[in-house]
Amino acid sequence: MSHPAHESETAAAAPPLRATALPPTTDPVLQARGLTKHFPVGGMRSKSVVHAVDGIDLSLRGGQVIALVGESGSGKSTVARLLARLYPQTGGEVLLHDAPVTALRGRAFRAYCHRVQMIFQDPFASLNPAKSVRYTLTRSLRIHQPKLRGAKLEAALYALLERVQLQPERYVDKFPHELSGGQRQRVAIARALAADPEVLLADEPISMLDVSIRIGILNLLQDLRDRLGIAILYITHDIASARYFADETHVMYAGRIVESGDSESVTQQPAHPYTQLLVRSAPDPEHMGGNVTQGRGAEPPNMVRPPTGCRFNPRCPFATDICREQVPVLAELADGHRVACWGYADAEQAAAAGTDLSALPVLGENKVEVTS
Repeated sequence: MSHPAHESETAAAAPPLRATALPPTTDPVLQARGLTKHFPVGGMRSKSVVHAVDGIDLSLRGGQVIALVGESGSGKSTVARLLARLYPQTGGEVLLHDAPVTALRGRAFRAYCHRVQMIFQDPFASLNPAKSVRYTLTRSLRIHQPKLRGAKLEAALYALLERVQLQPERYVDKFPHELSGGQRQRVAIARALAADPEVLLADEPISMLDVSIRIGILNLLQDLRDRLGIAILYITHDIASARYFADETHVMYAGRIVESGDSESVTQQPAHPYTQLLVRSAPDPEHMGGNVTQGRGAEPPNMVRPPTGCRFNPRCPFATDICREQVPVLAELADGHRVACWGYADAEQAAAAGTDLSALPVLGENKVEVTS
């Protein structure tokens, strides 16, 4: 449990760990192409698998935050673990600066971890309760910067704590149980920064924290993005926080991306019926009582035998036969705003699927013309 009374964390700006921020670039730092992960179930003789992730494409760029949003079981945390190389992928590939990444252990894995770091959901579980903040951060510094010794190591330790807005003299010798939830998460972030990474994979970094201190952690991550030029993948089930924090938002359902685009467009003009449900569930006064889609049922699909076609079709009030039979094409709604829904397919896409516009669900503007 967090203790707000102990949450006295200085907001003083600390010098960046690097001399300068990473140079801005439009080229992706870390990419996923067709990333797929199937987990075997039912023993060695069984051929059944859980379709956790199916064909995900993501691009993380320096100085940007990409949000991956979805309900529990959608596969978003699995994506983070695949990118962190904690799981081997079943298909697809991970690329770091356009070079395929295959490392899962040993020296190559350590070199990869130097550039890509993960922040876990539960800060208490991710820190050793028997070790002090000093030990945790010093060990991380020594692993990634083995030449640090003596006064230089101590200076780097203090710089890490200042970077995450914790007073070194006050917190360096504390143990995890002596810290509040927000302070523990800041220590976990400092441990990740000890590697001086280019990418941070933040797996629901605020979901275990009190509401009153969540904004402080998001502001800290924003500061790291702006000052150090780090690329951040922000995984969350809260689409409202994605609008506040992320430059782009990708909505994930049952192992697939169903909508993506800039965060303002996705959260304020949701196109996919599932995204509309997420927006309605978020405590955003602008959408209270709004005219958004109500889904049929609330149960996620069986991922051992996922629905054919669009995986949202059992819950979608607009689903037609083509939704149940064929995986939807990715339709471009506006510059960078895309949705995987047959309701937004154009004539060319419908013809390629062997159907006509009048047979598709009524969602896109072109469907208004067809049904009028």
